[in-house]
Amino acid sequence: MLEKDELLKLENQLCFAVYSANLSFNQTYRKLLQPLGLTYSQYLVMLVLWEKPHATVSDIGKRLFLESSTLTPMLKRLEVLGFIARKRSLHDERQVIITLTPQGQDLKALAESIPEKIQCESEYTLQTILDIKHQLNDLRDRLNKQV
Repeated sequence: MLEKDELLKLENQLCFAVYSANLSFNQTYRKLLQPLGLTYSQYLVMLVLWEKPHATVSDIGKRLFLESSTLTPMLKRLEVLGFIARKRSLHDERQVIITLTPQGQDLKALAESIPEKIQCESEYTLQTILDIKHQLNDLRDRLNKQV
């Protein structure tokens, strides 16, 4: 058990471990995504759309825990790159429907090796990665209940 003064040391902070791991993830993903012409955030949007090729901005935002004000500039950039198309819903003009273009769908084949490359870079087994992911999702959900 840590003593009180040990609890406030940087190396004992879970938040710092997650933060610094995130920085390392960003560096690794930047290197892997550069040939695809995507940022990490754009990659996350593409992952959502590869699962569901037609989605509203709000659906994508919910999946990624992002506000539409953060998501909209990203979507505009993906549209300029030719990976997605944006159009207003015919049923509700407040909603914008995002669809993959053929170029965006083709990009999926180039991205399929990224999860395996991340596993190789981490030197973890797939099961260990899935266990960590489950624990982090559980932590996120518990913290979100408190907000």
